Amino acid sequence: MPTFTVHQPPPRKGEAASTPERFVFVRDGFYVWAFLLAPLWLLWRRLWLAFFIYIAVSIAIGFALWSIHAPSGVKVLAGLIVALLVGLEASAIWRRKLAWKKWQPLGFVVGDDAETAERRFYAEWAKRANEAPEPPYAARAWRAPSSPPEVIGLFPEPGDNPGALR
Repeated sequence: MPTFTVHQPPPRKGEAASTPERFVFVRDGFYVWAFLLAPLWLLWRRLWLAFFIYIAVSIAIGFALWSIHAPSGVKVLAGLIVALLVGLEASAIWRRKLAWKKWQPLGFVVGDDAETAERRFYAEWAKRANEAPEPPYAARAWRAPSSPPEVIGLFPEPGDNPGALR
């Protein structure tokens, strides 16, 4: 099942907190459209810096391959490798842009598709909003750590190893 990360935008002027309708869900995994149409996908997502880096890298690789008189098969392979990298790293590129714009990651959610992931996230969000808030850390009762056990590891008593070969 796909995993989605949830990102909250910074509040607009006059808002105390961002509205949940503005949250963005970014799916982990391979983006087929970013692989097939990398420049268009980058422009569609308004990833301007990534778009210009993509263009610069493509031109640099093309010029390098042209200058060494590489066969056309090598040029096609290089283009496929760059497109594959964009497809694989599309979600990371998108998340980096959101972080740069001061969007806060709220967590992740698992769902078959974006709609299911949104339903699960907002159901949990509503459930947590109805619960009583947990007291701040400083107000919690502090307990001294218990004494360390005599044996550190998987076995309760020294020499008690039920799975050992004899």
